[in-house]
Amino acid sequence: MTPSSPGSPAAAAADDFIVDLALERGVLQPAQVAAARALLAGAAAAPEPSGAPARVLELLQRQGILTSRQVAELLAAEFGLPMAPDLANVRLGADVLELVPRAVASRHRLLPLAKENNRLRVAIADPLDTDGIDALGYLVKLPLDCVVATPEDIVAAIDRFYGKDASSIDDLLNKLAENEEDASVAPEGEAAPAADATEADAPIIKLVYQLILEAIQRRASDIHVEPLEKRFRVRYRIDGVLIEVENPPKRLQMSILSRLKIMANISIAEKRIPQDGRIQIGVGGKQLDLRVSSLPTVHGESIVMRILDKEGLTLGLPELGFFSDDAATFERLIALPDGILLVTGPTGSGKTTTLYGCLHYINKPDRKIITVEDPVEYQLNGINQVPVRHDVGMTFAAALRAMLRQAPNVVMVGEIRDLETAEIAINASLTGHMVFSTLHTNDAPGAVTRLIDIGVKPFLVSTSLRAVMAQRLVRKICRHCKRTVTPDARELRALNISPAQAEHATFAQGEGCGQCNSTGYRGRMGIFEILVVNDELQKMIYANVGTVRLRERARALGMRTMREDGARKVTGGLTTIEEVVSITVGDST
Repeated sequence: MTPSSPGSPAAAAADDFIVDLALERGVLQPAQVAAARALLAGAAAAPEPSGAPARVLELLQRQGILTSRQVAELLAAEFGLPMAPDLANVRLGADVLELVPRAVASRHRLLPLAKENNRLRVAIADPLDTDGIDALGYLVKLPLDCVVATPEDIVAAIDRFYGKDASSIDDLLNKLAENEEDASVAPEGEAAPAADATEADAPIIKLVYQLILEAIQRRASDIHVEPLEKRFRVRYRIDGVLIEVENPPKRLQMSILSRLKIMANISIAEKRIPQDGRIQIGVGGKQLDLRVSSLPTVHGESIVMRILDKEGLTLGLPELGFFSDDAATFERLIALPDGILLVTGPTGSGKTTTLYGCLHYINKPDRKIITVEDPVEYQLNGINQVPVRHDVGMTFAAALRAMLRQAPNVVMVGEIRDLETAEIAINASLTGHMVFSTLHTNDAPGAVTRLIDIGVKPFLVSTSLRAVMAQRLVRKICRHCKRTVTPDARELRALNISPAQAEHATFAQGEGCGQCNSTGYRGRMGIFEILVVNDELQKMIYANVGTVRLRERARALGMRTMREDGARKVTGGLTTIEEVVSITVGDST
């Protein structure tokens, strides 16, 4: 009955408890138990056939002397718990199922039934599994009302509600532990065949698929598979934070890495140099792309898979995090007929998503849009996308030079990295094209200095630059466990929020629930710093003034810093003070 291994002392003790309980209640007779013990003792003296029962309770159940239903009723009566309704006839909503991950439900053989009056009613197979019940209570952060059902009914219900194909990682690891020979994909140094119908049943392939599937279900943006000295670590990046998940055994390292490389169509024989590839996988009826990067390390190849979610590219400006005033400003800027608009920020700050959102907004039949990217992460309908290929001389500058002969209205350059690319982009903007691109700078005024530093003449920058937007991503408060709070004076000072502003604000935080993995956050949004270049700032850029003076004047003209924009979203109850302060630690207010 317990999730302990069959031969463990805990499992044996639980079986003895149930047998004694059945004897006490008259469900079993002493002669039946004695006969079962004698049969097991005789079998122990002979070679044990495969699948033979190892314990008295198991033998009694196989003989039909004691049924699973009787065991469930005995345990329910002993612990004063009601029996569950017929699970074959229950109907469960997605909001209840999302509280408990399938892996937890399968491991502890339990099923969430209903959330009522801020309590969770759950069907359990084993009231003796106190560790599992306590773990569930900690996970969902709710008091539990337990009812008892048979293990068979719970397993069938889990398959019905969660889906049969989504085997838990625990189950697959257990199967691999029992079948060592399945834990190989191909001999080292030899090419492995692609997966086919018979190979798809191999546990190692199911395990790799499940690792990817679970990451997608948990809304991860990246999967990190990292060989360490004594263990094989798997981590998901969820809402910008790396979370370690259950690690596969170290002995499966080579098999998992080989399988991922096969799926990404990169060489499994080459382990000395970095490699890049892509995986296309079908999940939930739709095709997903994963960008794969392999990097040799001391203890093996580290693989990172970026999950490319096309749904995020069609978001409107409010979903990206723009308030109405900033959205109106940005919509006006991206609709300009010519000039350069730059989006700046470090890697992982959402620049690509913002640029694709801009292209989606202005993608109309009367506009020709061409992009040059390294690599092309997302394929967009109605837009001509050009990949950079350094091996054949197709650099950003070469592609951009050729693109201008295609007479586009809008050009997007993935990143301005050098003087040649910057000069061609500026010349394009001066000849009637709207150019979008990115730079790696910490704030918006710093983009001006960066362009001049790489060799662009100040008069060209002042003439062509229309606006610069710096951005960062902050985590949003989970709406499922959101509650209002009252910050103290120290927290308010951190964001320069006055007591008068605080009186009319709504401060909130997440308590942590099953929807947000107990973090209190679910999803991310942008905080922005928009520098609009007007006549006065043009003159200052032409005069090559420093970043500090440019920033001071821009703020005097109404530019909000990222921290100030973050403070607006804190007072609106969208994120927390701690989140904004940690993301904008270098921002002066």
